[in-house]
Amino acid sequence: MMNINEINHIGVLGAGLMGHGIAQVFARAGFNVSIFDADAAALAKVKDRVAANFDVFIRLNLAGAQDRENCLANITAAQDMQNFCNGPQLIIEAISENISVKKTVYAEIEKHAPPDTILTSNTSALSITEISEALKFKTRFLGTHFWNPPHIIPCVEIIKGASTDDEIFETVYALMEKAGKVPVRVLKDIPGFLGNRLQHAMMREAISLRENNIASAEDIDKVVKYSFGIRLPFIGPLETADLAGLDLLQNIQQYLFPYLESSAEPSPLLTALVARRATGVKAGEGFYNWTPEKIGDMIQKRDTVLLRIINEIIGDVKSDQR
Repeated sequence: MMNINEINHIGVLGAGLMGHGIAQVFARAGFNVSIFDADAAALAKVKDRVAANFDVFIRLNLAGAQDRENCLANITAAQDMQNFCNGPQLIIEAISENISVKKTVYAEIEKHAPPDTILTSNTSALSITEISEALKFKTRFLGTHFWNPPHIIPCVEIIKGASTDDEIFETVYALMEKAGKVPVRVLKDIPGFLGNRLQHAMMREAISLRENNIASAEDIDKVVKYSFGIRLPFIGPLETADLAGLDLLQNIQQYLFPYLESSAEPSPLLTALVARRATGVKAGEGFYNWTPEKIGDMIQKRDTVLLRIINEIIGDVKSDQR
């Protein structure tokens, strides 16, 4: 495996919702971080957004003011693509989920980055193998799917494309551990990887229940948050299956599966909401009605509770890995 101690400079392409948080992860872990975005306004806001992200850490005594200053000092905004590509041993792309745009960007990166620079995409579902078609050196390319908010959620899915070099794959896995994340290996490049396949299976059923007026949106969310969902940070679905007994699981599934939502298309309810531009918090309406105050309160509560839970369990997770 490559020596990860020789990797000290990370490039993040994209300064939006995910990019600035990914930059924070590595800068806080002591790496030099270069970040670039063609949108100069987004690039100019990176350090302010990272500084604001620290507020909840400081309030919970999980970081201090000096930690924030040290992190910010490790982040540098690059002025152009050529400047950005000159230096990082690893470049993480975090731009829009459009495969043609990503291919164009990677072709541009390859013009400027040395051939031994490791390239990864933060795509949440697009094919790593298909994106790599834009590259001459496909063996150095793989997926690194961070979860939102990336500076809080520990997991990073490490996805192997059809041409990804095994040594590079393991190097990136080890690098994520060094940066304080909890990586998982996705050994085959399948749509949605691991997390989104699991998440959207539940989402499809939840939307179907609402569409058929089985329960309100509030009660559907409550049953997740206050029943099986509350144990998920401590015990996963396959551990739960073993605890319950696989014979019991088989019996339940044999009865229940024919009644579950299995459509291969988005639900009519979801399609109708999008058609009338009720697209969620950004529109003020979706399955719920949203005000700026309600959105702010929810995000603050989410981040506070997540950090408390993560702070409690992360030691156990790392112990399990050992």
